[in-house]
Amino acid sequence: MLFYEPSQRDRGVLPHDPFKAIVAPRPIGWMSTLGRDGEVNLAPYSFFNAVCEAPPMVAFSSAGMKDSATFAGERGEFVWNMPTWDLRHQVNESSATVARGVNEFELAGLEPAPSRLVAPPRVAASPCALECRVVHQLELHDVDGHPVNQHLVVGQVVGVHIDERYVVDGLVDTVAMQPISRCGYRGDYTVLERLFEMFRPGVTP
Repeated sequence: MLFYEPSQRDRGVLPHDPFKAIVAPRPIGWMSTLGRDGEVNLAPYSFFNAVCEAPPMVAFSSAGMKDSATFAGERGEFVWNMPTWDLRHQVNESSATVARGVNEFELAGLEPAPSRLVAPPRVAASPCALECRVVHQLELHDVDGHPVNQHLVVGQVVGVHIDERYVVDGLVDTVAMQPISRCGYRGDYTVLERLFEMFRPGVTP
C-alpha cells in the first residue's frame, strides 16, 4: 500500500495532490451572503458539510478571507443553496474570480428570492435552501500552531426552504433533486442518482 506524508509526496508517483480525490464526494456549499454595504455575493465552496444535528449547523471553509467569509462575518448570516444537476452550469459560473461588488446572481443568470429570517437572498431556482446565522468563525492552524489562511464559518440553521414537489409521503426525495458534489481533481463532480438502505444493528427500520 502506498504511504506518504503530505509535505513529502513523491510527485513522480502522485503529480497531483490526491487529498480531494480521497475525501469525496463532498457536498458543495453554495453560499449567498450580503455585505455590510449591500453587496450581494454567491459562491460555491468545496469544503462544506453539516456539523451538528440539534440544533442543526453547517460549516464552510474559505481559503483566504473571500467575500463569502467576510460578508458572513460582517452580517453574521448566510444562506446555503442546494446545487443541483440542473443548476450545475450556474454553480460553475458563480465560482468565477471577480471584483468585489460584482453580483454573481446576475453573472450566472440567476433570480434571487427573499429569505424569511436573514438578509442575504437565496437562489430562487434551487429546490432547497438553509438560512443560517453565524455561531463560530475562526482561522485554522496547523499542528505547529501556525495559521494556514483557511477560515472556517459555522452557522446555525434558523430557516429551511424546500420545494414541495420533492416532499413525498412526508420524506424529502433527495435523489429527485439531484444534488451535485465535488470530487477531485480540478473539475471532477458527481451527482446523486440513487440511494440504498442499511440499518445499524439493533435499529428497527
